[in-house]
Parts: sequence; C-alpha cells; structure tokens
Amino acid sequence: MTKIGSKVPTAHPFMANSAPESYKEMLRVAEVGDIDELFEQIPAEHLYTGEWNFPEPLKSEASLYRHVSGILKQNISCEDYLNFLGAGCWQHYVPAICDEMVTRTEFLTSVWGTPSSDHGRNQVWFEFASQIGELVGMEFVGLPLYSFGTAGGHAIRMASRMNKRHKVLIPRSMDPERLAVLKTYCGYAELDGFIEIVQVEVDPQSGRLDLRDLESKIDHEVTAVYFDNPNYLGVIEKEARAICDLAHKFGVEAIVGVDPISLGVLASPAEYGADIVVGTTQPLGVHMNCGGGVGGFIATRDEERYAREYPTLQVSLTDTIEQGEMAFALTLFEQSSYGSREDGNDWTGNSVYLWAVANATYMSLMGPSGFKSIGHSILERSHYAALKIAEIPKLSVPWRTDFFKEFVVNFDATHKTVAEVNTALMTHKIFGGKDLSEDFPELGQSALYSVTEIHTQEDLDTLVAALEEVTK
Repeated sequence: MTKIGSKVPTAHPFMANSAPESYKEMLRVAEVGDIDELFEQIPAEHLYTGEWNFPEPLKSEASLYRHVSGILKQNISCEDYLNFLGAGCWQHYVPAICDEMVTRTEFLTSVWGTPSSDHGRNQVWFEFASQIGELVGMEFVGLPLYSFGTAGGHAIRMASRMNKRHKVLIPRSMDPERLAVLKTYCGYAELDGFIEIVQVEVDPQSGRLDLRDLESKIDHEVTAVYFDNPNYLGVIEKEARAICDLAHKFGVEAIVGVDPISLGVLASPAEYGADIVVGTTQPLGVHMNCGGGVGGFIATRDEERYAREYPTLQVSLTDTIEQGEMAFALTLFEQSSYGSREDGNDWTGNSVYLWAVANATYMSLMGPSGFKSIGHSILERSHYAALKIAEIPKLSVPWRTDFFKEFVVNFDATHKTVAEVNTALMTHKIFGGKDLSEDFPELGQSALYSVTEIHTQEDLDTLVAALEEVTK
C-alpha cells in the first residue's frame, strides 16, 4: 500500500488546498515531514492494508455533471407523479419570484455577522418577523430556526426557564418525527434540566385532544401544554380555548403549533389564549427539496418575561439621530448562542435565514386576502377528496369534518396494508398518503392524505378512481 505522505498529491480542480505548494505549506505549518506523522498514534492493526476498490476519478466537470445527473434521474419527483403525501413537508405552489429572491447575490452570498453583508438582509428579516406576527396575532417574533420541531423544543425550554417546572404535556397525535426532536431538547433524566414528556390521549370519536385525560394529568408541576392546531392528523382542535384556559388555571404556559397557511381561515392562536406560538415556515414559498426546505418560528406577546427567554436572533427597527432615518439592530443579541455561545439561552446554530427571504416574499405577495383565498381553496379541495374517498367501498375516513388540508383514510376493510395500497398507486403514477400503521397502531391500516391548492378536481378524481381500482 502506498503511504499517504510518500508523494505530493496531484492538484484537484475542486480542492484548492490540494495544489503541491499548498500541501507542502500545510506540512511545514504542522511541523511534520510527512502526513503519516499526524496519524502515528493509530495502532497498526487499525490501519487498512487492502486494496481500495474506488472507481476511476472523474477528470472533468462535464463528466461529473453527467454522472450526478444520471443518479438524480433515477428519482421520481412530485413533478412527475401526483402527490398526496404531506405529513410535515407539503407540496404548495411556490411563486417564481420567491425563487428569484433567494438566488439574488445580495442574499445568497451575504456572510453573517459582517457589516458589508447587510444588503437589505435586515429589512427582509424584519418583514419576515412582522408578517409572522400578523398571522399568529403576536408582537414578538424571532428569526427562523431549523424546523418546526426545533421551534417546539426551544419553546418548551423557554417555558421551563420561566416557571422553573419540568414536565410538559403533549398530544398522542403529535408528528412522530417532531416528537423525537422534542425528546432531544427535553433531555434525559440523568442530566440537569431534564423535562419530562407526558402524552395526552386523543378522543377516538373526534380525533382531537381528550380534555378529560388532559384534566387528569395537568397539575402545578407542569411547565407547558403543547398542542398543534390543526393537529398532525389534520383535525382542527375546536376546544383550543378550553385547553388554554385549563393550562392557565394551573399557571401553565399554553404552546400552540400552527401551519401558517391555515391562518387565513382559522383563528389566530392569540385569539384563543396561546402564550407561545410555534410553527413551520415551509408552506410559505419554499419547495419541498426532497424533504428539506423546512424551517420553524417562535412568537409571543411583547412582554419582557418572554423576550428574555428567546434563544433566537431578533431584528428591531428604531429611529436614529438623523431626522427621518431608521436603523435595524439585533435585539437581545447577548442571550443568543451567537452572542454568548455556551452561555446563551440555547444553542440555535446558523439556521435557515435564506428561507426567511422566501417566506417574507411569499407573505408579502399573499396579503390577508391571499391567505383567506388559499385557505378556502384547500378546505374545499381536501373536503371534496375526503367525501369521494369515503364513498369507495371498504374505505373509511374517520374524521370527515373539522379538518384542514390533511385527513386520515382507513383501509382495514380491504384486508390490504397501506404499504400494499401505496405500491399499487405507484403504478398509477400517484404517491399515496403517509403510512400511519407503525406510529399509530390504534388506527389500524390508515394513511394520512394531503390535499393542497395545487390539486385540481381532475387530480382528485384521478386519485379516487385509482383507489377504487387498487382496493377491489
């Protein structure tokens, strides 16, 4: 086997430090004569001595492009097939201007933290926070986080820091992936700061949070009650006010998770008593990106006790000494991990600030009437689909009213699994709903179907016809 450091590597066009002079300079700075000296502490028996079976290197950009394109073409996208899969990452229409804005060099190449990087960045971020605040009915909004789940995790930790309690109640119907994130943020019993997660059952008749079970589990040791509206199964929590009132009775923070695209037709969380609002930003002008493109936000009332617990960055706008001139500033910077690293309230990382540009662009295009229009469109189309699917022999829709965008379809009477149904739907060029059978066994062979504004009546009738055929 040729030793790594026995010869100077050939320069690679995509790796600047592979140039011979750069390689020699790195060895000089590291004060070694050979790169193998850096790995002397590794026992010989741990070193691989066989032959590497690597393919021949691609020596041109054209060859690399063809190779990668060939791999990507093996995928089947939602542009190719009809898609009814949502469950946290949904197919909404993205206006062309959203893509245009996020690819502008003023935003795409800005380096965080340097004065020269603010080519409208702070204004866009300020508009993002302002518009989210309008949607959810809150005044104080942080810059976005990595995901819906991280926003929820930080919100629970905010509540715990405020009231010094260490138990949170969440619904049994929570998105399993989001629940996994919450468990990470709540920590482990062996560590300081552990927050116990207690699940509240779902009423099987309505698909909503079981208020009696909630009443039996809430007490003065609970830091927060968290619930989504609509919930993961698409059902609208009609007793949201009662849930928040019960939380406040015990001095508990009410945290509500929302899909912002629903707020053109549903009441804002502030209207029914939410204290902290979290949610996803992906429906607001961001493509699904193979499951990526997600983001989350936190919003509260503009009260110091909440503001002091934010881990996120906040952009504020204020007057200057020049008449008529305004300036942006990062408020409470010192309590973020950017300002204080490990001494900040929580670690947030660089997050998804570029998506905030797309989000702000989308919300500015929509306005209040746009959100109302798209909300009604989604309601009409999803309820039409649910009605037609429920008419198919052996299929049932457990909760056919009071849902938004997503609904559960049960296949038990067909004696087929959701996996089998979805495989059969693929032959019709259709992505079926999310299989719920593993995460929610009490629902039997059920799937979560998503219908948005992109689906036409023809699309929905095509789905119904395909389901009729594959479930015979």
